[in-house]
Amino acid sequence: MRKAVCPGSFDPVTNGHLDVFARASKLADEVVIVVAVNKNKSGTFTLEERMEMLREVVSPYPNIRVDSFMGLLVDYCKTNDVQAIVKGLRAVTDFDYELQMAQMNYRLTEIETLFVSTNPIYSYLSSSLIKEVATYGGDINGLLPGTVQERLLTRIAENKK
Repeated sequence: MRKAVCPGSFDPVTNGHLDVFARASKLADEVVIVVAVNKNKSGTFTLEERMEMLREVVSPYPNIRVDSFMGLLVDYCKTNDVQAIVKGLRAVTDFDYELQMAQMNYRLTEIETLFVSTNPIYSYLSSSLIKEVATYGGDINGLLPGTVQERLLTRIAENKK
């Protein structure tokens, strides 16, 4: 069985992420969305909340599951018999960073990284940009799955109190 991971913080998951997950699900028998745990960073959503939102939005894909990891991604891959890392690329700046990571990961464990070019309708999206726009009352309709958008707007309203 061929297994791939899609790693990230997903704070929150966007329609751009979801597009990459759906496309990865056609390439591998099993896709694991792995949420990175960074104890030095406090996000908008807790790890548990991010994983819950991810499980909701990938539920239509029977070969996708959600997990978390802390440490080196390649160690997670080795422990869980993962053959490939799938990363979405939005722009050249993403490529510069991701290529360096891919080369290091290959050096460490010979795991392959597959780059998926982002659908142009999502090429400008990032979780942080969406959160900033939403914080100042901008229109974020169509940028996040519906339930995720509701949760983000609720969290922003809670934080303003």
